[in-house]
Amino acid sequence: MKALILVGGFGTRLRPLTLSVPKPLVDFANKPMILHQIEALKAIGVSEVVLAINYQPEIMLNFLKDFESKLGIKITCSQETEPLGTAGPLALARDKLLDDSGEPFFVLNGDVISNYPLKEMIEFHEAHGGEASIMVTEVDEPSKYGVVIMEESTGRVEKFVEKPKLFVGNKINAGIYLLNPSVLDRIQLRLTSIEKEVFPKIAAENQLYAMVLPGFWMDIGQPRDYITGLKLYLDSTRKKSSEKLATGPHIVGNVLVHDTAKIGEGCLIGPDVAIGPGCVVESGVRLSCCTVMRGVRIKKHACISSSIIGWHSTVGQWARVENMTILGEDVHVGDEIYSNGGVVLPHKEIKSSIWKPESVM
Repeated sequence: MKALILVGGFGTRLRPLTLSVPKPLVDFANKPMILHQIEALKAIGVSEVVLAINYQPEIMLNFLKDFESKLGIKITCSQETEPLGTAGPLALARDKLLDDSGEPFFVLNGDVISNYPLKEMIEFHEAHGGEASIMVTEVDEPSKYGVVIMEESTGRVEKFVEKPKLFVGNKINAGIYLLNPSVLDRIQLRLTSIEKEVFPKIAAENQLYAMVLPGFWMDIGQPRDYITGLKLYLDSTRKKSSEKLATGPHIVGNVLVHDTAKIGEGCLIGPDVAIGPGCVVESGVRLSCCTVMRGVRIKKHACISSSIIGWHSTVGQWARVENMTILGEDVHVGDEIYSNGGVVLPHKEIKSSIWKPESVM
């Protein structure tokens, strides 16, 4: 079985992290975003993953070579030279996706984090016998999205309503699809949208079915949603494999700490924190709702909340970092500095406080 991951864009919403690596390689819960998806695909028997990408394929492939052998899965790239939207990349990768088996293939949006109930999706797809299955998730504010109108008993999709002003439903496209090879015959090699052009036509022929996603879902393509996604991911980890989470008198709620990280005396860590490999957290530090990436040092009595600390950065003693502060790679925040929503580009030294949300070039 094969799968295509729509890696696509330049990751502008996750800058400055994406100035150092392509967005799919940005760490989420101590491993690159895309690895969560590749591992889930491998677990249900996918043997080949195609990454639909529009820039830096060498970096992606070099990085993922190690995982190819570790996971025993083939990873290739399909690179677009001009923007092709969300459906064009399938036409471009047609030869990689088609084989003699006639099996359906998965398509995943690279920004989506969830439980990936892919085995259940295969069973759902086989049971309804239609041409395509999509995963939908229920949201509180459907007016921000395209809403999927479906028959509750069978899952058959009737139509899509884009950003409805009046309430028509609360189920939205979750960015996880299982498609028969025949869907490729419907897609031209041009800039085209699978959500707005391809799926409505399949739905009009009563061949599109939607499965409601059990468990959590989040598009983590921007910082606030990334932090929310981490909370949901750690909640889910608590339910499924709580032994992966840290325990101890200094831990509050759900916290993920890499084996190689060192944590000093008198810290209070959590809830909803991920601490990456090789990090050093000195004594008396307070961390909550934040990600601390590989090789970071947090000095004594610093306080970090609702923020993302990029690779190999340093936060000084008694510093306070909060309100969606994002430090790019190798940023050094001085002692007793305050950052209120600062977005700091890589390789910078912060010597004066950032009192209101702004970018530091």
